[in-house]
Amino acid sequence: MDLGARLRFVRTARNLSQRELAKRTGVTNSTISLIESGDMNPSVGTLKRILDGIPVTLGEFFSIAPEGGEKIFYRADELMTFEQGGVTFRQVGAPLFGRSLQILRETYASGADTGATVYAHEGEEGGFVLHGQVEITVGDRREILGPGDAYHFDSRQPHRFRCLSSEGCEIISACTPPTF
Repeated sequence: MDLGARLRFVRTARNLSQRELAKRTGVTNSTISLIESGDMNPSVGTLKRILDGIPVTLGEFFSIAPEGGEKIFYRADELMTFEQGGVTFRQVGAPLFGRSLQILRETYASGADTGATVYAHEGEEGGFVLHGQVEITVGDRREILGPGDAYHFDSRQPHRFRCLSSEGCEIISACTPPTF
């Protein structure tokens, strides 16, 4: 299910109009309409703001999948993927309902970031930088990490990621509970 169709499904399942969701979030009705029609991809921060107005976590949002038995192994082409502005998140597992851990492979094009809006959510997250350099801001702290470096923080602190490498960067991360 693409991002726009997924948003429309979740919004209508909660009996919300686009106009009501816009009022709750401060995101314009036209922006929500463009996202749902597939004509616009929101930044991670904007998507988080929209989902907070429903309310549904990012993890729940990306967990929507057909019913089936528990899946344990995933081939590369089975990973859920979300792309926006040079950032790609590939998630292991769907649905994540009832799970307490989310695992992501994050790739950032040169200069790409998670958006001008920092985000915060319940839980913890951590990860390893596999390739390139990434600037990570957590609260009022900022650090540049490279291959082999790692991070771990309380996700309730506002945070943001930005790629500094001309060749891009790659991170393997985990978050508990699943919120993105």
